[in-house]
Amino acid sequence: MCFVPDWRPDADDGGRSHLRASALFVQQNAGAFGGDTGRIALAGWSLGANAAMAAAIDPRALDGWRPQAVVGIAGAYARPQPLTGRAPIHELAAAAESLPAVPVRLIHGTADPVVTVQESRRFHTALQHHGWPASLDEPDADHAGVIMTEYDPESCRCRPSHTPHVVEAGTRTARLLADAAHRIPHACPVVPEPY
Repeated sequence: MCFVPDWRPDADDGGRSHLRASALFVQQNAGAFGGDTGRIALAGWSLGANAAMAAAIDPRALDGWRPQAVVGIAGAYARPQPLTGRAPIHELAAAAESLPAVPVRLIHGTADPVVTVQESRRFHTALQHHGWPASLDEPDADHAGVIMTEYDPESCRCRPSHTPHVVEAGTRTARLLADAAHRIPHACPVVPEPY
């Protein structure tokens, strides 16, 4: 099951209220759609990656709620994010001392001209330094290609791409998302019913 937030990063508050409302909706309603509110993986692309990391690293971001896993796609983790206005990489040291680590999966295209892959490399190193379980995948893609799209400058939007290396990069991202969600442990062990 997948929920996608409806948020506007160009809103007066940078989309903070939209993201908070979306997270609250999932926390309160995932069960009604067949999901498990105790097993939520949060993912984001670009600025959304920063917001997803903030939710994992800083309990103040979403009023104490944290996801059980997080996936960052082409994020700029040294830049302020919309939930708290602070950079995830700078908040990591404080979080590492006081919070249980959340598994983090990062993916970033090596040909990204918008946010250099170095951002994810530095963040990955910082996560490992602080003892957080983290992985970094680096497909041959640009900023849009890592989500199986290409940027269309005429419409100022991303559109689906069928270019083989972009399809491969997007497929790797999809597999990473599925893997992150699959690896979240169940809150309670499943005990088979006796016959």
